[in-house]
Amino acid sequence: MPRLGKKKAVVAIKHSILTAVWHMLANNVAYHDLGGDYFTRLDPEHAMRRLTRQANALGFTIRFDPIEAG
Repeated sequence: MPRLGKKKAVVAIKHSILTAVWHMLANNVAYHDLGGDYFTRLDPEHAMRRLTRQANALGFTIRFDPIEAG
């Protein structure tokens, strides 16, 4: 993702905070952190595609092998 600049980043953070506060007040719920891996857990296939694109951009190829449950 291209860098958009400090001012746009600050506005994006403010928008995220304002959206979270609005949902908390509108729904009368307490804040709970979704976690740093929320989007990875939400759509793991998208995360794998993103990782593959990033590795390819750096000149690497990657292979995903499932971990055996045990």
